[in-house]
Parts: sequence; C-alpha cells; structure tokens
Amino acid sequence: MKTLAVCLLMGSLGAVFAIDRIAAQTAPTTGTQLITLGTAGGPLPRADRAQSSNLLVVNGALYLIDAGGSVTSRVVQSGHDFRKIGKIFITHPHSDHTAGLATLMVSQWEYQRAEPTDIYGGGVEALVEGALIYLTPNAEIRWAEGKKRPMTDTFKGHDIAAGIIYQDANIKVTAVENTHFRFEPGTPPYGKYKSFSYRFDTLDRSFLFTGDTGWSDAVIDLAKGADVLVTEVTSTDDVIGLMKRNGAWQAKTESEQEGWLRHMHEEHVTPEEVGRIAAQAGVKTVVMTHLSPSPDPNDDFARYAIAAKKHFSGSVLIAKDLMKF
Repeated sequence: MKTLAVCLLMGSLGAVFAIDRIAAQTAPTTGTQLITLGTAGGPLPRADRAQSSNLLVVNGALYLIDAGGSVTSRVVQSGHDFRKIGKIFITHPHSDHTAGLATLMVSQWEYQRAEPTDIYGGGVEALVEGALIYLTPNAEIRWAEGKKRPMTDTFKGHDIAAGIIYQDANIKVTAVENTHFRFEPGTPPYGKYKSFSYRFDTLDRSFLFTGDTGWSDAVIDLAKGADVLVTEVTSTDDVIGLMKRNGAWQAKTESEQEGWLRHMHEEHVTPEEVGRIAAQAGVKTVVMTHLSPSPDPNDDFARYAIAAKKHFSGSVLIAKDLMKF
C-alpha cells in the first residue's frame, strides 16, 4: 500500500511539474494577450473546435471568459497553468459556455489551489452550487486520500447585474445585459436568467466579448472604441443545412422549428450584422468566434469575414482554437 501511495504521489507531482514547465515556457509576464481556447458555437460536439472559452492573460494573470467543454485541456495546451485561474466570467448559462466548468473546478481542487476561485455571471450561483453537488462523491472519496479542504472554501459563484462587476490592478470588467435571452412571461426561465456581454479594459488594450447576443444597442455602446471585438457569429442557413443532413431538422415539430428559427434570428448575429456593429462601435479589430456548425467539414468561414467587411473597414479575423491575439 505504501508503494502504491508513493507512486500516486509521484504521478501527481509529475503532472504538476509538467504543467509548471509548460507555463514557464510560454506565459507572457507583461502586457495583454487574448487566447481563443474554444471557438465552436452551439452544443454540437465537433472534432476540430472545442466549445466556447477565451483566456485573457494580463501581466501574467489569467482571466477566463466562458468555460465550454474541454476548457481545462485547452488551457494546458495554451501553455498556461489551470490552477492559476482565479477569476471566471460566464456570459450566460448555456451548456456550450459552461460544460467544462465542473472539470476545471475539480482539477483545481485536486491539485489543491489554495486561493478562492470566483465565478461571475447571470445564474452562476446556481451553476456553481450544482457543480459542487455533482462533484461531492468524488470529494468524499478523495477525503479518504488526504484531500480535506472543502470545495466550498475554494469556489464562489457571484450573480451580477449590469455595471462594473470586477476591478483589480490589471483589469476593469463592465457588463451589460444583451438580447440573447428573450423569454416569454410565465415560462420557467423568465426573470431568472440573464445573458451578458463584457468589456475588459486593461492598461494597454480593451476587449469587448459579446458572448451570444442578437442585435443590441447596449452592446454597441459598451464596445465604443474597443481595440478588439470578440464576437459570436451565426449562419442560420448553415446550421439548418447540417441539421437536415443528420436528420435533426426533420425530427423537430413545426412548432419547434418555428421557435428555433425565432431564437436564431433574434438572439444571434449574422456576419453582416457583426460588420455593422463593429462600424457603429468604432472598434479597431474584429475576432469572429463561436462559429456556427457548417455542412462543409472543411469550411474555413472566410465568407463570414467577407460579409462583415461590407460594412466594416477594419481587420476581421476568423478565430481557431488556441490562436493568440
């Protein structure tokens, strides 16, 4: 038993040391860097893109925006230490923006992150509470292996409202409610959940993360003069083409098709709308991410940038996973 325990300990330490070596090789210590960890839009798993997540590295400090599936692996692949992420900002509690949160939480706890990890957003208090319940069996078993720090001491969810929601020596984070959630009165989510866009102002650059949104004057106002607009982009025709190919569209009732189309047209933005938003906001650069699924497995989405450029004269970039800006 002693030999097994030593082997497990050495394996854990080896993993930690490997993480430290990778992070030391690539982590910038000054200035601001954006890494698009996951660039896929929607809950459909895809081979070449992870779900939505972005990492801002500001003077060596790590700030995570959304936590879609595979986010912990993508952080490690980016060359950074997942244990050092202490501030997480969730734009909205859709699964493709949150499915990796519990894995990140338990990974930090397993490797005994000592400082609190704060998670901000609409509905995240319930999200974090649910993740902790899900992780309880593992935590109780690990208790017998010596991990006696309660997970509730580490992870704190903070439901937010519009305005400045966080500030430290590196960043100021401002939130506005966007138009991604348009719930009918009397439905279960009405008045309970909100979707936010975030502006991050650092000493050298400013970033506006739309999250998922339809056309929104509030988002345009918040984005005014930003250096980088990190925006979702959606082609409803592309998604319908893919769903028809795999039979998902035909499986929907007429009412379900109508509701889905209304959601896509009113609560997401097209490539041309992105161009108009960028022009009205006067941003310098657009980074398109949260790319909708395409019927073409080799799609490079260049046509999205071409459509946006009809209205915006600045730079329009199509993100891939692990790109750095």
